Amino acid sequence: MMLVLVSLLCTVPSVKACLQCDRRIRRLLEDFILSASTVDNQIEMKRICDHAYVTYKETSRERKGVIDPTTLYRARSEYQSEFHRFLKTQHTGSETFEAIQIMEKGRKILEKHLDTFIRDGLCPNKCGLLRQRVMDCFSCHYKTYICPSPSGQQDCGEYPVQAEEGGQAVLNCFVPWHRLLLGRPEYHYSWAAGVPGSEKVTLTSKLNEQDFKALVVTDDSSVILNQLHVAEQGTYRCSLQSRNGTVFYRVTFLLTVVPLPHQTHRSIISLPPLPYGDNYSPFKPTEGLLVPVTTMVTALSLAASVGLTVVLGLMICRRRTATEPRRRRKEDKTTENTV
Repeated sequence: MMLVLVSLLCTVPSVKACLQCDRRIRRLLEDFILSASTVDNQIEMKRICDHAYVTYKETSRERKGVIDPTTLYRARSEYQSEFHRFLKTQHTGSETFEAIQIMEKGRKILEKHLDTFIRDGLCPNKCGLLRQRVMDCFSCHYKTYICPSPSGQQDCGEYPVQAEEGGQAVLNCFVPWHRLLLGRPEYHYSWAAGVPGSEKVTLTSKLNEQDFKALVVTDDSSVILNQLHVAEQGTYRCSLQSRNGTVFYRVTFLLTVVPLPHQTHRSIISLPPLPYGDNYSPFKPTEGLLVPVTTMVTALSLAASVGLTVVLGLMICRRRTATEPRRRRKEDKTTENTV
């Protein structure tokens, strides 16, 4: 009986499902089976586990039969937590009944996470082409799952963008499902000149590939256009492509640059020329009086300077004449005292 049990545990079931593709879950269930009190109970619990694998397989088949690594991790973590909590709280005395309950708990957890994954994570692209990496729930090998565009096209619409002259515009064509794409796709930005909506460019569908000029190829999903000029308005296109040129997603931006209003400069008001005949008016001198007046003012300034110099010289001479007798009398007294 022990040899039969060992052979059963060493044989990998051929009907693996998503939850059992994780090695930690398989080891957890194997340890649980080996913990049975008798060999008969171990064999019975092994049969229960194999039957649970079949139910997991049907649950997975009804839900596309694939799972992504993130969903598998969440299902495994929740199942491990519930498994240990169940063993601590359930003591029915029947090991086989506990095994049935534990396996059914795993099926419900798997069903819940697969429903969420199929609804939100498997093909979240509303437009464009998505190729993501998923695990096959029956072979337990990773494969590429292709989600075509619901509309059958990679074009995902047009968006008007308006900016002022001298300002900036941000073009961003990122959507969350871009993170799920395999490989390292790049964002290709291109531009076609022309006023969006004009007669020359009425619809972007009329533009050919030759009309677009390549701007930049980058890993970033957005570009910033600074110091915009009116001549830079036009049709901008963002295309997410693989290295071999496969287009996954494309979006168009219709950029309009609003010119700044022209500033009106005020003209300098010039006064009218003075009428002739006012030659003798002191308040309105004409060009004929400018030279004589300047000469007269200069002569008066020189005469005033000379007169001021003469007056100052006379005052200094008088002061010296007044102080000279006093100085001499002081010297005579000094001489008498000495004798």
